[in-house]
Amino acid sequence: MFSKVLVANRGEIAIRVIRALEELGVASVAVYSEIDRDALHVRRADEAYLLGGPTAAESYLNIERILEVVRESGAEAVHPGYGFLAENATFAKALEDAGIVFIGPPASAIEAMGSKTRARELMKQAGVPIIPGTTEAVPDLEAARKIAADEIGYPIAVKAAGGGGGKGFRVAMDESQLQDAFEGAAREGEKFFSDPTVYLERYLPDPRHVEVQVLADKHGTTIHLGERDCSIQRRHQKLIEESPAPHVDEAMRDRIGQISVKAAEAVGYVGAGTIEGLLQGDEWFFMEMNTRVQVEHCVTEMTTGVDIVKEGIRAAAGEPLSIAQADVRLRGHAIECRINAEDASKNFAPAPGKVGSYKEPSGPGVRVDSGLEAGGEVTPMYDPMVAKLIVWDADREQATRRMLRALHEYEIEGLKTLIPFHKALLATEQWRKAETARDLLEDRKWLKTLAFEKAPAPAEGEEEKVEQSYTVEVSGKRFDVRVIGAPIANGAIPAAAGAPAAARRPARRERAASGGQATGDTLPSPLQGNVWKVLVEQGQKVEEGQLVTIIEAMKMENEIAAHKAGVIAELPIKEGESITAGATLAVIKDASS
Repeated sequence: MFSKVLVANRGEIAIRVIRALEELGVASVAVYSEIDRDALHVRRADEAYLLGGPTAAESYLNIERILEVVRESGAEAVHPGYGFLAENATFAKALEDAGIVFIGPPASAIEAMGSKTRARELMKQAGVPIIPGTTEAVPDLEAARKIAADEIGYPIAVKAAGGGGGKGFRVAMDESQLQDAFEGAAREGEKFFSDPTVYLERYLPDPRHVEVQVLADKHGTTIHLGERDCSIQRRHQKLIEESPAPHVDEAMRDRIGQISVKAAEAVGYVGAGTIEGLLQGDEWFFMEMNTRVQVEHCVTEMTTGVDIVKEGIRAAAGEPLSIAQADVRLRGHAIECRINAEDASKNFAPAPGKVGSYKEPSGPGVRVDSGLEAGGEVTPMYDPMVAKLIVWDADREQATRRMLRALHEYEIEGLKTLIPFHKALLATEQWRKAETARDLLEDRKWLKTLAFEKAPAPAEGEEEKVEQSYTVEVSGKRFDVRVIGAPIANGAIPAAAGAPAAARRPARRERAASGGQATGDTLPSPLQGNVWKVLVEQGQKVEEGQLVTIIEAMKMENEIAAHKAGVIAELPIKEGESITAGATLAVIKDASS
């Protein structure tokens, strides 16, 4: 076993790995950016080193600087977590060349699975079922049009060859949408993976996203730990995961498990990995392999009792897996809700900010993996996921009830999160029936209702009303009081002069932000981020709904459209500059004025 390991990540996954190292008796080394100086993972590790500036490129993606820190610290191995450099074959190879162990698969496996086109070809050769489509990059739009018309048909999925995590994934329902889908997928592929090549697949309209957890050691043993269902997604990024999958029986579990083991063995895999697939009816297709520990590994840990992070570290150290396939048993049901700093009522817009009070839920079968704390700052520089809430219980129905209880207990003040969304979704008939709930996730009207957890949004011209809950004590007796009325400024509780009542702050409420609402001629930014692309010019005529700019925040592109028709009178933004929520993006005057 190693004596010291560097964790090349931040937030909750860095803390998760540090905990595993501590239990294995291994010293941990953290790295951080300038804005993460006081982050939890920095204080949790045995040592910590500054990487560089606030952006990911200056810090967590800076391979040269990370290699310097490895040498300075004397670390024998590097755990990449997920995201950042976790699936970067160049990074893994650089560590191998320097005699440092990469806690994950060999660079050759990352490279093979990193290119989705190459991975599809390899899986086809290994007898693994793949979604019908191309196994080579499509050179240009005209070639894409021909392949779509002659071979695949519509709807069609356009995917970046180096994509993953929902990036570089666009759908064309018909030929009129193909150009935008092709260019969008290529642009995101270049931006996030330095690879603009794309490939095409038949688009399955409403499949279940079912993936299989695999573990492999250096002694020729590869096993699977059952499946997870990750069908609740927005923008092709997961929001809720569960294990076991509701629509998978023992026979199918065994079949897709064996297929996944075969897929991992085909690339000489070592460590923890996930074979992602799509389930349509009783057909399961390979989609891609994530050559790293997954965000949602926790639900599998809860149902199998296997510490996936520890097994990956042991495998990298040359130790055999501690369990055999025959030992794997799924018990009960686990659900994970991703706690993202996003406003679901505004179509999941990123919502960075400062955390006020912070209280995690607890109790039997409840687990929180978090990088948050009271007073912490959630920056737009990185991924919007700030924590994960995981529960386990005897079956899916009971696990759902436990999750709802835990969500109601979870308090994150001062930050918009997906907690109201999760509470609303888990209470729906779609969730109860284990449907994909795609209709709700794409229903802007339903999402807008999540701006208030209990009170509906006021009609135009109507005074806003919210429900506030208080606990007061009078003459030693406790009373629970509900007040329905106008929201109280700054959440303060007014007290009558001389009233001897003790009151506690009301539970956190998700409130719609006042900034970012277009009024009159001004189009303000609904969020903080960076101007990725400006799509209009000053003096240009625009229609209502026409794209004006694309703002990048928390690794997501957010398209901002004109709120009215007219002429761009002012355009005070430039590509590449940062922008705050509420700042003016454009002033649109009526064409006649």
